[in-house]
Amino acid sequence: MPLKISGCFKWIALLALVAGVVVYGVGEYYFNLSSNVVAVAVRDSKMPLEIRLKKGGWKKASEVTLAELSLALTERHREDGFRWSSLAVRRQPGGVLDRAAQGLFGAEVNVVWISPDKFDIQTSFLPGFELTTSDERMQTENLWFSINANFRDPDGKPLGWVYHEGRQVNPTFPKWTGCFFVKNGRPYFGSKKLFDSISGPVEEGTQGYPSVMKDHKVFPYVALEPNRHFDGTKISYRSLAAMKQDGTLVFVLSGDGGVMTVSEVTDIAWKLEVQHATLLDGGRALQYSIRTEGGGGHFHAAWNSDPSGLSGSGRRFTSGCGSALRRSLSSHEQADDDS
Repeated sequence: MPLKISGCFKWIALLALVAGVVVYGVGEYYFNLSSNVVAVAVRDSKMPLEIRLKKGGWKKASEVTLAELSLALTERHREDGFRWSSLAVRRQPGGVLDRAAQGLFGAEVNVVWISPDKFDIQTSFLPGFELTTSDERMQTENLWFSINANFRDPDGKPLGWVYHEGRQVNPTFPKWTGCFFVKNGRPYFGSKKLFDSISGPVEEGTQGYPSVMKDHKVFPYVALEPNRHFDGTKISYRSLAAMKQDGTLVFVLSGDGGVMTVSEVTDIAWKLEVQHATLLDGGRALQYSIRTEGGGGHFHAAWNSDPSGLSGSGRRFTSGCGSALRRSLSSHEQADDDS
């Protein structure tokens, strides 16, 4: 009898283990469970973001130098005109939950550099701004990088103007201060003032919010009035798009567990020597996909359930509109494509 009981307990333990693995797998696939466990554990933290340095040890992100930041970046993928690296980040634990979550799952911030000479960037969406995902856009349009861009109204449509192939397909939202746009064949990310300063018709574009930097100067409200017009001090998933003086596009993006304040994500971008920057839609809406030879990376916040449903490896775009990147074609190939 003791042997039978022991064997029964072993089977129960085994079944419980299998069930736990299945539940965790489902949670990870649909809701990015491990990332959100970390995000929830640190969302009320009063401690600043820290970055793990190359030689070991941790340092406050606000005190990390440009040289230290460059060395701390771990390269994930590189090819002509495209680079993706990651930073390991954390917050000093204040309790058992955040200590265990960060210790078990870790947290990261992703940085992507893109040369506009090698890639074309444009808006991507389905007719009527039907719901889609970054992964769907990547697979359907053979993209190298895709990310959700606009905020949305209660009906799920983008808040702010959207341009595609030279046509405005969504109206302006006056309060939004940031934007992505292409004029004269060149892509820009930055403020409305930057947009107004560049002449020429808009070829592609979306509005964003808030703009945080112009001419390498961070706007004062980022630090002085972070909660007046936006939830600047909230520790959340963040998506910052920027450009350097030479035109290189730079994205600073929350990865798994890598939640930040507006000031923290802006500070990292500033130390990466960008000139102009704006935030795109973040929080539970954030999702992006990166193509590599090994299959690429897909991130989706999936902060909570979304009535729009799920598809593939990510949540639906809450606005139905995102920014997309594809390899530039030669003039001969472009002529064939346009025919």
